[in-house]
Amino acid sequence: MEAKKIRVGVIGANAERGWALRAHLPALRALPDYEITAVATRSPDSARAAARVFGAAHAFADARQLAAHPEVDVVAVTVKVPAHAELVGAALAAGKHVYCEWPLAPTTEEALALAELARGADVHHTLGLQARYAPAVGRARELIADGYVGRVTSATVYSALGMGAAGRVPAWAAYTLDRRNGAGLLEVAGGHTLDALQYILGDFGELSADLSVRTPVRTVAGTAASVEVTSPDHLLLNGTLADGAVVSAHIHGAKVSEARTRLEISGTRGDLALVTVGPHSAAGIQIGELRLLGSHTVDGAHRELPVPRRHRRVDGIPLGAEGHNVAQTYARLASDLRTGARTTPGFDEGVRLHRLLDAIRLSAGTGTRRTVGEAPA
Repeated sequence: MEAKKIRVGVIGANAERGWALRAHLPALRALPDYEITAVATRSPDSARAAARVFGAAHAFADARQLAAHPEVDVVAVTVKVPAHAELVGAALAAGKHVYCEWPLAPTTEEALALAELARGADVHHTLGLQARYAPAVGRARELIADGYVGRVTSATVYSALGMGAAGRVPAWAAYTLDRRNGAGLLEVAGGHTLDALQYILGDFGELSADLSVRTPVRTVAGTAASVEVTSPDHLLLNGTLADGAVVSAHIHGAKVSEARTRLEISGTRGDLALVTVGPHSAAGIQIGELRLLGSHTVDGAHRELPVPRRHRRVDGIPLGAEGHNVAQTYARLASDLRTGARTTPGFDEGVRLHRLLDAIRLSAGTGTRRTVGEAPA
């Protein structure tokens, strides 16, 4: 007998623009485990339009009504970060499973409160840290565990994002330039990239970091409006992982040409590298396609390594699509909901990642090396 579909309500499912349109809705429609039963946007008209486009039976201008609806099993929160706490809280209060986009909240304090609520609600809670489920990341993690590079000695990250190039940002992204919103380069590109690194190699122990704003004013594309930038657009980091491996990273925005990400891992027997490719290469490690390279030969060139089919859980969406890794995450969540397992990153893992970002901010602000997770002096 066919398993009952998991019914999803998507908050932020605009039919014309947004991350839900580009990633969540294509991902859900590609997975036979799910059915989109409800959508919510800010206005009744846009909600009804989204319901028509995505085939949802219910449309809401009040996200709390979506969360409370009996035909919703999972609430997907895909709106701007400052609204996460209220909407996630409403879903948890209604006893619903939650998929929340990363970052979980603008601050670690809010993230801690949500994690506590989630534990009390006894539901599945998942964060959109989808870089973990890129097939090449899964294979890299497997090869590291199998000793492909021997003992890991170091990792080097270069991640250059295209958004903001030539001093212009799209209107939807203007809010990310205000550090108070917790959705800038450090939180989004930094969070996704460093989470993928930790997923493969293990957690940071100590670090030193610098943050800077190199383009203090941006223009909103298509308008004459200028926006003051307070959110850092460059992160420089050096640190050590818990096992002593050393890490260096440069993550920056507004790259005019050849925006891309490369994560290289070196060891006593060889090397691995994860490299973004394809049309979404400028968007970061979490979006689009990654190629896995490796070498065991002294002074030898890297060659592309095959990624076994078992690392792909989704057939109905192309590997290079923006929503592919999101679909991979939803596929794991469906398995968790069916079996009772908890394999996707939950809110407690989100709190740990928030604390890593806190250590970066504290190091940059004080000029000191910090132990990750320690309280400020």
